[in-house]
Amino acid sequence: MSEAIAIIPARGGSKGIPRKNLQRVGGVPLIGRAILSARAVPGIDRVLVSTDDEEIAAVARGWGAGIVARPAEIAGDTASSESALLHALEILDGDGIDVGVLAFLQATSPFIDSAALARAIDSVRRGDADSVFAAIETYGFLWRARDDGSATGINHDDAFRPRRQDREPHFLETGAFYVMDAAGFRSAGHRFFGRVGIAEVPERTAIEIDSPEQLEIARAQAHRSNASDRALEVDAVVTDFDGVHTDDTALVDADGNEQVRVSRSDGMGIAMLRREGIPVLILSTEQNPVVTARARKLRVDVRQGVDEKAAALREWADQAGVTLERIAYLGNDVNDLACLEIVGWPVATADAHPLVIAAARVVLRRAGGDGVVRELADAVLRGRRSSAGEASSPSPTARSPR
Repeated sequence: MSEAIAIIPARGGSKGIPRKNLQRVGGVPLIGRAILSARAVPGIDRVLVSTDDEEIAAVARGWGAGIVARPAEIAGDTASSESALLHALEILDGDGIDVGVLAFLQATSPFIDSAALARAIDSVRRGDADSVFAAIETYGFLWRARDDGSATGINHDDAFRPRRQDREPHFLETGAFYVMDAAGFRSAGHRFFGRVGIAEVPERTAIEIDSPEQLEIARAQAHRSNASDRALEVDAVVTDFDGVHTDDTALVDADGNEQVRVSRSDGMGIAMLRREGIPVLILSTEQNPVVTARARKLRVDVRQGVDEKAAALREWADQAGVTLERIAYLGNDVNDLACLEIVGWPVATADAHPLVIAAARVVLRRAGGDGVVRELADAVLRGRRSSAGEASSPSPTARSPR
């Protein structure tokens, strides 16, 4: 049976936003968000990223995609997406892979609607349409500017202003995805051909990132949708100490000795992670005996007194044999940003600095010192149970061309 393939073109060059496809929205690189959206569709058999950039390729592999090396001659500013898609199909042909349905996803659309994508694939596979594109319904009045500075209506009569309920709706492409019959696309060489269908998507998903301003809007929107009750599929947990295990306050006696307030429920959460064999590290910028004592009590690794937290995290991950994409890092302040930017699951406390919240993939409900580590542990264990359930039943996986 022929396969449904998702291809995400992702060039390394970008003038408006440098390294755009690797920019993070909601704690996830744009290329990773597109991959996750494709992998969430059961009808997609294979997810591939076409790129000329080694860093993008490495990140894409980490998020579960296969790679098609994109030649330089079709990776410049003037190269079309169609050229990348046709090249990828040629590579798949050479590997003996029969592609029946082609889904073209754009990483610059950070909120791809997987349910709408699934319906579009089903529509093309059934033969109801040859090409389907994501769009939002609009009743907007469009105008064209003339050379003399005046304007004229495009989709309406200038002299007549009908009510919304009396107007015919139009549809605006979002750019998020295009689904095509693969044979028809090869013949046409363009994403629109034959019977064209519309996949309506929610307006909140319609943002397409082409400017720094749109990137900031997407980040703000992602923050509002970062659910704290989701399951985290990770292999290790790393946390800051002050403001995470504590409420970021300290009692200091006359001799300069510090005492901090911690949550017993956090200790139970750490114990539960340890019982599941999930490594835990406390990573702190300060050198403080109280950090050592707490780590000893919890029986977890600790690195403290480190100026470069991200470098220390990379070193620990290498020693533990855990990829950064499979680590949850819980932080609360700006000295955590470097670590949050390199892990697959950047997590923030409820009372974190605004920059930390903006960088997080998940914002928890609890504050530092108030059981936030236990909340994270529960989310990680939900992910572990979810993964075990999926492993017991067959499911499609992302595969790479040989």
